[in-house]
Amino acid sequence: METTSKRYSKQRECILRILSGTTSHPTANWIYDHVREEIPNISLGTVYRNLSNLSQDGAIMRLDVGDGTDRFDANFHPHYHFYCQECRNLLDMELPYDSALDSLAEHAYGAKIAWHNLIFYGCCADCQSTEKE
Repeated sequence: METTSKRYSKQRECILRILSGTTSHPTANWIYDHVREEIPNISLGTVYRNLSNLSQDGAIMRLDVGDGTDRFDANFHPHYHFYCQECRNLLDMELPYDSALDSLAEHAYGAKIAWHNLIFYGCCADCQSTEKE
């Protein structure tokens, strides 16, 4: 996805830089804590507003895993995610992106599909090994 032209702001650029520098799919609060290291007087509301604008502009992805907290991802390379329902980590999966799903959906619904986002849910290997102990 490509971002539309928006006015430059120090806050926006800082948020984008921090989000682009992590693969952890952070929450708004995590981003806020890290932005405050560079811009101490920024408000949480400003971070939320910028994240909303960035996701609406297509510069970042907002991921809803169903736990009531949005996560954010600046990686637009087609990929899938895994959400551990135990430790609540959201991870990138190293699986090949299946563009055939786009074609199936186009055929089934008569829509033009640009891409898809898929999140797998379960229990990660670390949490499984903790349960066995």
